[in-house]
Amino acid sequence: MPHSLTPRDKGNLPALSAQPLIRLDAYVAEDGSTVVNGHLLAMGGTRPPNEAILDAVAMFARTLGTPVAATVIDRSVRQVARLRVHPDGSSRTIGEEEDLPPGRERTTAEEKAFPPLARVERIIQHAQREELHAAFVLAAALREHLTLRRGAEDELSLEARAIEAYLAYRRGDYTTSTGLALTVARIRCGSDLHRAVPEVARATAAWQRLRDEAQVATRGQELLHMWERLSAAGLLREPSHHAMAQTVRARMERGSPYAGTPAPAAALTAAQVQVAPEDTPLAPTRRGLRRFTRRGSRSDG
Repeated sequence: MPHSLTPRDKGNLPALSAQPLIRLDAYVAEDGSTVVNGHLLAMGGTRPPNEAILDAVAMFARTLGTPVAATVIDRSVRQVARLRVHPDGSSRTIGEEEDLPPGRERTTAEEKAFPPLARVERIIQHAQREELHAAFVLAAALREHLTLRRGAEDELSLEARAIEAYLAYRRGDYTTSTGLALTVARIRCGSDLHRAVPEVARATAAWQRLRDEAQVATRGQELLHMWERLSAAGLLREPSHHAMAQTVRARMERGSPYAGTPAPAAALTAAQVQVAPEDTPLAPTRRGLRRFTRRGSRSDG
């Protein structure tokens, strides 16, 4: 097979007690990197991600001798797909109305096989080994699925987004890191200003590395507004936070050193601050998606 789950052992199998149907999840990044149940697939050749996902999920179904459900977030086509895969290799997609209704019961069932905190541990292990691409893709997969299940403002969703922002920073992708960190800071500012301070600081650290003039100006305006809110609330108690706020203010006043003309600061009103995350919307699942439909007795060779 041109791909595999790593490592392959019984510890990777979903819990047999998961009810009412064993549920896995999968994620396809925009670059084609593919994750199944918290494990990055080692892709080979030109095999498309949907085929790799179906093979991996069918392996679980055959091993367990029972149908398996899988929720796929495919960023390459910006769509969610909900699958049913059987031990004989057959598969189909279902509509949202055919699944458990969104809520605690479905979330519990989906997270029982491989809990989020166990996935965070795996991400940390990759990061400690400097496997930053793997760590980043796994973090993105975790954040996407937690956001789909629990909403962007859920505590676990926010933590996953913060981890993803940190890993993007480690990889030198400061644009992505700034966007992710700003979303966390934005949500914190709307719910708990006390917890917003470190998040605004992290977003500022990434923003300071930006080189794109438009990004510096747009993101800087929002950061400046956040620092001013925190200052007005008397929450800038650390000298480092005062210094970061001043850094943003000074850079906005003089314009980006990488820009041709100054970009003056323009404080945003509370009504102008976008609360929602910047994630590109995903098309909902629907029945009969051909790329995830197979007849039974398909060979993996």
